[in-house]
Amino acid sequence: MVLPTFKEWMEKTFGASLDHKTTSRATLNVNDVPPSLVKEEFLQDLRAAKISYSQDAEDRVFRAHGHCLHEIFILREGMFKRVPDIVVWPVCHEDVVKIVELACKHNLCIIPFGGGTSVSSALECPEEEKRTIVSLDTSQMNRILWIDEKNLTACVEAGIVGQDLENQLAESGFCTGHEPDSMEFSSLGGWVATRASGMKKTIYGNIEDMVIHIKMVTPRGIVEKNCQVPRMSTGPDIHHFIMGSEGTLGVVTEVTIKIRPVPEYQKYGSVVFPNFERGVACLREVAKQRCAPASIRLVDNAQFQFGHALKPQVASIFTSFLDGLKKFYITKFKGFDPNILCVATLLFEGDREKVLQHEKQVYDIATKFGGLAAGEDNGQRGYMLTFVIAYLRDLGLDYYVIGESFETSVPWDRVLDLCRNVKERIVRECKEKGVQFAPLSTCRVTQTYDAGACVYFYFAFNYRGISDPIHVYEQIERAAREEILANGGSLSHHHGVGKLRKRWMKESISDVGLGMLRSVKEYVDPNNIFGNKNLL
Repeated sequence: MVLPTFKEWMEKTFGASLDHKTTSRATLNVNDVPPSLVKEEFLQDLRAAKISYSQDAEDRVFRAHGHCLHEIFILREGMFKRVPDIVVWPVCHEDVVKIVELACKHNLCIIPFGGGTSVSSALECPEEEKRTIVSLDTSQMNRILWIDEKNLTACVEAGIVGQDLENQLAESGFCTGHEPDSMEFSSLGGWVATRASGMKKTIYGNIEDMVIHIKMVTPRGIVEKNCQVPRMSTGPDIHHFIMGSEGTLGVVTEVTIKIRPVPEYQKYGSVVFPNFERGVACLREVAKQRCAPASIRLVDNAQFQFGHALKPQVASIFTSFLDGLKKFYITKFKGFDPNILCVATLLFEGDREKVLQHEKQVYDIATKFGGLAAGEDNGQRGYMLTFVIAYLRDLGLDYYVIGESFETSVPWDRVLDLCRNVKERIVRECKEKGVQFAPLSTCRVTQTYDAGACVYFYFAFNYRGISDPIHVYEQIERAAREEILANGGSLSHHHGVGKLRKRWMKESISDVGLGMLRSVKEYVDPNNIFGNKNLL
């Protein structure tokens, strides 16, 4: 694939040159990996229980990290100070029960591992942990146990990856509709453990809306409800102690989730707005009228320019001519400033006739806010761009560019102020920290609710000339998070807390609220078997 304008965009945006390339380690030096410290008695018990395990250096390092920027940087240039001592692979719920019992018997530390896509430092091993650290990899627990077509539910093992779950359900004509950016790699259990959200949550809901039943193994025993019903009034919902617990209480082994028939019809779309303010106002009105499509996302101008730079070379002169004609119409005839305009991408799903009616309703609202329909191709490309960005972050490291994303949720009346103030804070902090080139500071509104929206930020900068770029980056990200909180945003909408953001937990949920979580932890796991040190 040829990206004719990407090189120019890189040079213009970051002052980066494709001629200046960094190098990362090509292979793992096993001598750099901390040694595996496991008592023979535990290994004997694992063999007796017929649990597969590995003490191989590569297996252990692979499960020592998620996908935070500093973790990827360490993989390229150094080594983690602490990694799991052993990896175990249960194949069913009963295996997990055995492993947890053995961990309690031998006083070990367990860190559950699903798809490894964490962006909150949740998978990093605490450096001060002296006990044997066991990485409990759920990847072999990947079966759909049953599908109930009458109640539209399915019971699924927690280790299944999102993409595989959708493909297997589709064979029976069903889907969950849950599509996080990470669905190629993230697991069902990980979605539950982090309170995940998907790009099509408007129709299918967030993970908490989809879950009917959860089975979790803890040091105290198994937690589950006695029936699989849509709702219960039996005190605080125990599912909400499990969802978002981030591996601190136990291991989710099986989840019963809602399923739906695969939609008959799917159609992408896009709308160009003269500016971000008009776009946000349109999304607010769509939310108010409760007519949002499966996915509606608004990117600011900087992200629009980024997406345009990733547009592949067209195959024909005619297509190129049409693109030029559209650009002329929007910028010259309609008067949109290409340096200010923004774009919303849309995805409609369902019955064909209803989709077409729904589409007209949304486009009619967009017209009232100065929006112009920009075609299906742009909508599909914008939707798919989400899956590409993560790969580009790692590619940028080859050319002295570091970047990361973070998100929040915010009330509607504060969306514009928060977006503006956070982006300005990032630019200001970069300048104060000695970043020589102006950073990329951009955002998009990704999910809408009655009372607010989720906002996703990306920022990146050229780190040439900076001796410790990760330290500088972390200072800037911390300042951006402070700015989010000061502007009425949440600590996280769906990425979770992990170890990266737990310094703000008390501020976010109150001292008493934090105490309640600690009390649950102390009862369920009094010996801190699940000692990843997330959240608390």
